[in-house]
Amino acid sequence: MATSAFLEELKAADPFFVMAGPNVVESEEHILKMARHIKSVTDELQLKLVFKSSFDKANRTSAHSFRGPGLEEGLRILERVKVEYGLPIVTDVHEPYQCEAVARVADVIQIPAFLCRQTDLLLAAAKTGKVINIKKGQFCASSVMTNSAAKIRLAGNPNVMVCERGTMFGYNDLIVDPRNLEWLREAECPVVADITHSLQQPAGRKTEHGGVASGGLRELIPCIARTCVAVGIDGIFMEVHDNPLKAPVDAPTQWPLRHLKVLLEELISIARVSKGKQPFPIDLEPVRDDFS
Repeated sequence: MATSAFLEELKAADPFFVMAGPNVVESEEHILKMARHIKSVTDELQLKLVFKSSFDKANRTSAHSFRGPGLEEGLRILERVKVEYGLPIVTDVHEPYQCEAVARVADVIQIPAFLCRQTDLLLAAAKTGKVINIKKGQFCASSVMTNSAAKIRLAGNPNVMVCERGTMFGYNDLIVDPRNLEWLREAECPVVADITHSLQQPAGRKTEHGGVASGGLRELIPCIARTCVAVGIDGIFMEVHDNPLKAPVDAPTQWPLRHLKVLLEELISIARVSKGKQPFPIDLEPVRDDFS
């Protein structure tokens, strides 16, 4: 499928599309298991799925943190998911040289939040012609994403999405400002809500090595998800794990696979009754005595 047609398919997803999978490729066996189970849920609920996992977590808090199998092996495993289950793939890049290789497997190239303004990375990703999902930096106003999306388009690639993933609130916390979900539409492209990373508490917990790692508020993921869907987003990004407490990366904010179907069912119900994707027509004319 041509890239532009794929983006149109995502935009037309009813009531939203889902980007989901474990944070990082842990093993070939685990990734295939997760892809099979997540696909079974989204197929049953008739939701468009883009399978997500990272081949390398370059932006870890600690040097002791698990990073993944690396570019070559990680892409080989993700390509197997794509072939065996017929799923489109989204994965992230951290350096411009990675983009060409990633584009041979991924349907969506993701720009990490900390790198959302890195021009050389954005241009290298854009030149692949793939759909580019740019995560809003935790330090950025939503207006910054209009500029980041423009960099993709100026490189000749109209296929771009932007993603809300929380805003820094002090040193070790994030909040989700629902207004950003509206303001991100100024980038004139699909808006995605990351409902799991948004509940991170960066460098918020001590580790056995004496350093720190990210904590999180997993119990609030449904709260944020309900809010985002009610506001009217185009897609949901979420990290899902079959054994969250043992996940080697971002364990506190990966959603339990056993609860995936129930949460998505509720979100579909909310989206069906919400008019969040439609601008509210505000009439400021004075009200007459007959209330007309």
